[in-house]
Amino acid sequence: MAGQWVPRDQDELTAGWRLWLELGSSVWPRPDWDGSPDEAVRGLRELLQACDDVLAEYLAAGGSAEAEVAGLVWSLHPAAGWIRELWAGDTTPLDGERLALLHGDLAGFAEHALGVRTLLAEGGGWGSLTL
Repeated sequence: MAGQWVPRDQDELTAGWRLWLELGSSVWPRPDWDGSPDEAVRGLRELLQACDDVLAEYLAAGGSAEAEVAGLVWSLHPAAGWIRELWAGDTTPLDGERLALLHGDLAGFAEHALGVRTLLAEGGGWGSLTL
């Protein structure tokens, strides 16, 4: 993900920091994963909800929907939406081919999330922290 994020003010900087922290959560299945695709994408749904909550709190406190941090949150939805639509509700056991497809889908989103985290870290001044 190319670009640059420069927070407008302290409120956007704080929202960016909170978003950066949330995106540090793994999109990969948890250790208690039951092996189903539906359960594998549960973490992705929860991560997007947490990011939406950060944005909602920022906007409720008077932040602007035109702020770049809002665009960064909104960029997560198309990157994850099709993955959720494809795999949510799928409880069929995974064979090797489907497992590879699911892994590739999650890896694609993880790459996008890392790009967003990198923008936030560089623009927020905490780029020296481990991503």
